[in-house]
Amino acid sequence: MGQKTNPNGLRLGIIRTWESQWCVNDKEIPNLIKEDFLIRKIINNFTKKSAISQIDIERLKEKNKNRITISVHTAKPGVIIGKDGDTRNKLVNKLKELTQKDVNLNVLEVKNSDKIALLIAQNMAEQLENRMFFRRVQKMAIQKALKAGAKGVKTLISGRLGGAEIARSEGHAEGRVPLHTLRADIDYAALEAHTTYGVLGIKVWIFHGEVLPGQTILDTRKPFTSQSSNTPNRRPRNFK
Repeated sequence: MGQKTNPNGLRLGIIRTWESQWCVNDKEIPNLIKEDFLIRKIINNFTKKSAISQIDIERLKEKNKNRITISVHTAKPGVIIGKDGDTRNKLVNKLKELTQKDVNLNVLEVKNSDKIALLIAQNMAEQLENRMFFRRVQKMAIQKALKAGAKGVKTLISGRLGGAEIARSEGHAEGRVPLHTLRADIDYAALEAHTTYGVLGIKVWIFHGEVLPGQTILDTRKPFTSQSSNTPNRRPRNFK
């Protein structure tokens, strides 16, 4: 059933960790879950087109004072920081108004955005909305990810492809994407593209490698050498 589940949630507690890290009483859990949702919504809406791949939230209690540490992983840190940090300060003030707590906002740069599933899906959605042909969009995304060092890539686009009256799904895959292997580091993202013909669904799977005993997920996502990136099992196949 590995193909039916969300690969990110399936590997939580095995090779992946939670993006929200805090420990509170049972009565406070619903409020903090809602607060985390609103924090991520504000950051994504406040800094549109900033290529945000992940938002980590950590809550600590220091000297009877609640403090929230937010780490934003982005391929365009300058968009979030702004000139002399103006954009970042405005965002911090907005988050303080929401949470009524001290907020520490860290902006971390993503070095290789071509093999991060969410950023690839965002780029594909933008290209589809600009009326680029869906097959070309998938092939370009796969080639960039493999060139960046991914060991396997799979994409799927569903909807009225090419303006057809009957919706269908079409995908492409190259390399290995072992969804049933729990130690396999697979990055997954699903987005929507709003086109003139309707909404298209986009799914992206990226296989970075297997997390062996004694390793972490960071070990599989290190930059690959030029030699290894040129010799994956690039066996193209189409599926519906």
